[in-house]
Amino acid sequence: GRCTSSPTGYMETSLSYSSIEDLQLLSWDNAPKYCVQLSFPGGTVLLQAANSYLRDQWFHSLQWKKKIYKYRKVLNNPSRWDVVLKEIRALVDMALTSPLQDESIHQAPLHIISTLLAENSNLSTQDHENIIVAIAPLLENNHPPPDLCEFFCKHCRERPRSMVVIEVFTPVVQRILKHNMDFGKCPRLRLFTQEYILALNELNAGMEVVKKFVHSMHGPTGQCPHPRVLPNLVAVCLAAIYSCYEEFINSRDNSPSLKEIRNGCQQQNDRKPPMPLRLLRPEPPTPPATLLPVSGNPSPPHEILVELERNNNSANARRKGGPSGGDSEPNLIDCLLVSPAVNTLSIQLPAQADRVLGCFALILKMLSDYDDWRPALASLLSHLHCRELKYVIQRFAEDPRQEVHSCLLSVRSGKDGWFQLYSPGGVACDDDGELFASMVHILMGSCYKTKKFLLSLAENKLGPCMLLALRGNQTMVEILCLMLEYNIIENKDTQLQIISTLESTQVGLRMYEQLCDRQRELKELQRKGGPTRLTLPSKSTDADLARLLSSGSFGNLENLSLAFTNVTSACAEQLIKLPSLKQLNLWSTQFGDAGLRLLSEHLACLQVLNLCETPVTDAGLLALSSMKSLCSLNMNSTKLTADTYEDLKVILPYNSCQMQMYTE
Repeated sequence: GRCTSSPTGYMETSLSYSSIEDLQLLSWDNAPKYCVQLSFPGGTVLLQAANSYLRDQWFHSLQWKKKIYKYRKVLNNPSRWDVVLKEIRALVDMALTSPLQDESIHQAPLHIISTLLAENSNLSTQDHENIIVAIAPLLENNHPPPDLCEFFCKHCRERPRSMVVIEVFTPVVQRILKHNMDFGKCPRLRLFTQEYILALNELNAGMEVVKKFVHSMHGPTGQCPHPRVLPNLVAVCLAAIYSCYEEFINSRDNSPSLKEIRNGCQQQNDRKPPMPLRLLRPEPPTPPATLLPVSGNPSPPHEILVELERNNNSANARRKGGPSGGDSEPNLIDCLLVSPAVNTLSIQLPAQADRVLGCFALILKMLSDYDDWRPALASLLSHLHCRELKYVIQRFAEDPRQEVHSCLLSVRSGKDGWFQLYSPGGVACDDDGELFASMVHILMGSCYKTKKFLLSLAENKLGPCMLLALRGNQTMVEILCLMLEYNIIENKDTQLQIISTLESTQVGLRMYEQLCDRQRELKELQRKGGPTRLTLPSKSTDADLARLLSSGSFGNLENLSLAFTNVTSACAEQLIKLPSLKQLNLWSTQFGDAGLRLLSEHLACLQVLNLCETPVTDAGLLALSSMKSLCSLNMNSTKLTADTYEDLKVILPYNSCQMQMYTE
């Protein structure tokens, strides 16, 4: 007849594990070989295996299943909590002593206890601690499941000084950091690690305890034996820093909050496209940024500037190239565009977020102090730019290894690296370029001491280099001398400006004279007269301009651009010493009425004047009526009134003077 796989007769209906009354191995003489006997209310079943090993596996598995159903039933409807705790200890002991080797042997009891805790929210703190201590042995070799992580997080937040945090959670977190391969699969493991560290930070010794914990994760030797610890710690720190700005970020890009992650967030395609941001802390912008209060704290310790990219589609396309999984979530902080088409908002952090930020920024600093971790850390952080990292970047800039300091440069095309962002005028620079100079020094000291690197500096960072050399920075003086020596700069006016910059300081003059002794043609270049065109680097001050103009001959100077510098009306004292000046660009400076009056009295030859976005008013602008040579005057975005504009049109006839004004 034909074989059929359908159960028939006695086995037609399945038998539940919970209905097993007894099970035993057949051991009497002449008993069937390799059999397990199961007793049910309706009869007995014999299961015959192929060998004794398989029979024992079946026996222990069935025994495990029978007991786990019993514990699930008892712990699903608890009556007396002293009995419950006893049952939990017995359940844990059963899991630890089982001869079976399977992940579920330890996970199943943890899930039962998770359910118990979730369904009995009215337990006392002592009950919670007793349960945590009872299940601690199971956690020595197992990550806690998501629901248990949630419970542990709550305990860390509510009782950070509890001994359970130190005694039970420490080995659990250490295991997570050493063995976790992907926080993306279980973000609550990362959240638990984050809450545990914050709990340590709440202890009396605070950051000292955190510092000891980080050191324990590295190990006592110079080489950390656990390769996963560093990337896991960095992922936790970046997620924590991200969470500080979460409220603002969510209001902007509709990304899932941590609460949503806990509750299972909606599909990504249901959400609006994310808007990447960069968290920075540059000097206060001019005009002042719009203030966006996030808390009622009137004078927060931290203030962050966030730049939002307007074109979401191109931003998303760039983000897709980043790493995947949970470690990549903080890439939302990763927009490196510097352009006028950017909105800048100032965010005030609540006190709690500020403490979180301080704690995890300090951990990143600690990580950078370990030599063996620094190369990988530089690579892991290369997409992140915020002021809290400044110490870390300084450590990278001091590290002689090329694999470390090469990360200072841009790591992706079209994206600025730390090298660009911390240059004077860069959006993260708040130290007059000291960190930038350190970076250039280390890069020039390595295999980057080539014409290619100098060419790159000349094309992209010549302004910052000249500004720092003007202020006496020895590294930048050396850079400018090398540019002249390697003949990097082709434009004669720029060459002459570099020479004047070098001659403005003692160290620069000495090095330039040594260079001239080697290259006589440089002397010839200067003898022919000063430059006809000059552009001062952005962020230059009145003092920088005075130092430069006092260093050389500028009798031939016809075109001077001070656009986007920090000069004020005080610099007019220097400008009136330029007899040949015909074009002057003061766009977006603090040059005002007092300076205009001085110019109008002395610079009779001036033909082109750009006053766009300066604080000049009618009083100063009317003084220009004496400047009969003016043929182009830009007054966009000034406080010029319509009446004064009409008066100037009469005094400076429109045919001979092309005037631009801006009216709202």
